[in-house]
Amino acid sequence: MLFGRKKRLIVRLLVVEDEPLIAFDTEHLLTDASYEIVATVDRVADAVAVLGSTAEIDLVLVDVRLADGSGLDVARAARGAGVPVLFVTGNFPGEAEELAAGCLDKPYQQRDLIGAIEAIEAQIAGRKPRRLPTGFRLFAPPAG
Repeated sequence: MLFGRKKRLIVRLLVVEDEPLIAFDTEHLLTDASYEIVATVDRVADAVAVLGSTAEIDLVLVDVRLADGSGLDVARAARGAGVPVLFVTGNFPGEAEELAAGCLDKPYQQRDLIGAIEAIEAQIAGRKPRRLPTGFRLFAPPAG
């Protein structure tokens, strides 16, 4: 495939969002963009359980404020499982930067969510992202 699409490094996603409409829209958008949604959950405990299962996950999308706790706990579990995290939130605490690959501010345009995932994928692949979407911050990969 000389001119075919590059193989994606990020395909399987875990969505952690406690606002039902946002969760539904996110799942629909990402499915239409040919991502596989491993699970969409609204609780910290459920997200940690999925991360601890045998499910293959390439990226976790998580809000910081969840009804039953903090998305930071989800990010810590993801980090322990070697899975990068994209915070999608309107309330990003600075100390969370060390837990995440990036942060996309809410509210966001749909194309910016796709662009944020693509930027994280480029960084994982060792490439410089083409452009960073509006409201998105890409963090330095963890050392080591």
